[in-house]
Amino acid sequence: MEKRWILTTTPSEDEVENFSQLLSIEKPLAGLLMKRGIKTVEDAQLFFNPDISKLHDPFLMKDMDKAVERLSKAVIDNEKILIYGDYDVDGTSAVALVYSFLKEIIGSEYKNYIEYYIPDRYLEGYGISDQGIEYCHANDFTLLISLDCGIKANDKVDFANSYGIDVIICDHHLAGDELPKAVAVLDPKCEECPYPYKELSGCGVGFKLIQGYCKYFNLPDQLWLSRLDLVAISIASDIVAITGENRILAYFGLIIINRFPRVGIKSIIEQSGIKVHYPPTENTIFNRIISISDLVFNVGPRINAAGRINTGRESVKLLICDDEDKSMDIGKNINTHNDKRRELDKIATSEAINEFLSNVDYSEKKSIVLYNPDWNKGIIGIVASRLVEEFYRPTIILTKSTDGLITGSARSIKEFNIYNGINHCADLLEHFGGHNYAAGLSLKEENLKAFSEKFEKFVEEEIQDDHAFVPEIEVDMELDLTDITPKFVGNLKKFAPFGPGNMSPVFLSRHLVEEGNARIVGEKHIKLRVLYRNKNCHSIDAIAFNQKENFDKVISGDDFDMLYHVEENTWNNVTSIQLNVKDIKSSN
Repeated sequence: MEKRWILTTTPSEDEVENFSQLLSIEKPLAGLLMKRGIKTVEDAQLFFNPDISKLHDPFLMKDMDKAVERLSKAVIDNEKILIYGDYDVDGTSAVALVYSFLKEIIGSEYKNYIEYYIPDRYLEGYGISDQGIEYCHANDFTLLISLDCGIKANDKVDFANSYGIDVIICDHHLAGDELPKAVAVLDPKCEECPYPYKELSGCGVGFKLIQGYCKYFNLPDQLWLSRLDLVAISIASDIVAITGENRILAYFGLIIINRFPRVGIKSIIEQSGIKVHYPPTENTIFNRIISISDLVFNVGPRINAAGRINTGRESVKLLICDDEDKSMDIGKNINTHNDKRRELDKIATSEAINEFLSNVDYSEKKSIVLYNPDWNKGIIGIVASRLVEEFYRPTIILTKSTDGLITGSARSIKEFNIYNGINHCADLLEHFGGHNYAAGLSLKEENLKAFSEKFEKFVEEEIQDDHAFVPEIEVDMELDLTDITPKFVGNLKKFAPFGPGNMSPVFLSRHLVEEGNARIVGEKHIKLRVLYRNKNCHSIDAIAFNQKENFDKVISGDDFDMLYHVEENTWNNVTSIQLNVKDIKSSN
């Protein structure tokens, strides 16, 4: 698919030169820092050296005092506490975090007082369910802590209250017009919440609860420090911004994952095929560092697969497991679920693409709304994402739910707020929720046609410029290949962890040629070495994943421009610089 290259604004040459000298780093990297809002030596030092002491005071969050007071009362009075979380990675990691914390502070009697609950995706759906509250009541739980859900569960909280069950909500989604009547609502996105950082994951909010509890009772910091690995997994998998406080949490969480991984996480890493040696050493071929990218593409999907195919309880069971043999068994089961998820995803994606293309006027459509009662509810969000990649249109994929309604997952493009689009059609829906780029919804089957038409009309009205339907790649800066030295790469690595708000930088180099040995590998990838035609510089290895269509440009002998990430590649215990190619165009 054709892509637009958008070169972002660059600071002035004098500013970059001055900042480069102050920090003693290369000018391109000084410019990169400035473009990311880091313009003082102090800010740069904190960016390159995240400081755990810079985490915000948890009691800056509205209702934190109430939450800690109610939780402590439950612990002291031996009340039964139910830890309730969503079935995705963010929810299950949050449940594992709070449950394991309470297990540790309560001690050997914890089984009598705390339990966790993950709703069934197919029978109960997202968020706090009636079944969950009935379970809570039937088993004499008097406190329910909801994680990664609950901010709009007003009627469910009222239902819990009618049974004498108190609720503490830990969420990070947008609130409705009125907050639920819980004993405490922890959500930094609430308008009245003064907490200075708004982009915490659901697990991150649960983390602030246990951090607040430890601070109030002067418990050892190790009780919350040791659980930062779970927070890092949630940050990566829920695609929240890796800026500010999240950068600190992710940075130290990755250290734990790489040096002292809990056995459940270790088993998932091994099941994903990543070769890692624990702890990493200088003299092993497995000196591979787990990154945010590994969590996003290898660890997260496997943890998610349990909730998509079977039950999210398996994911929690894995994350709290302290027996290596048991964790390997659970990890293998979850990996099997992931294999099944991938097969269902592949089939449904192919069917959805064919269905969209079979529409005679598909090229005129500005949105995609597809329904198939046979698609698995657990993978429709993935299918929606695949179609956005393929056609770059706001997309909603729907299937039949066990309650007789049609349920759907929505994904969007940069230029369109899909939550607003769905909200515009609220009169045709039974339930909906989400944010700018992803949402969920349910509706009656008889409303499907009207919904599809109304949604399409709204997209047409909101997006007038057809260029919006051409995906863009933001380019951080132009770079000369001669700037790519081992020192440059070493300093660039200090920008990690990468993610939203601090993406791995995209560089542009113009008028390149291929050395002469370009080839197709793995059927659809290009392996090449690039250099300048008339410039004294060494060629550099590059790999262009899923870009077979650009092969003719590469081997034509004509100059081409290239967008890429600068990375390191280790093969046969030899590490070298490699360019990870994002796109290629013929030079003007």
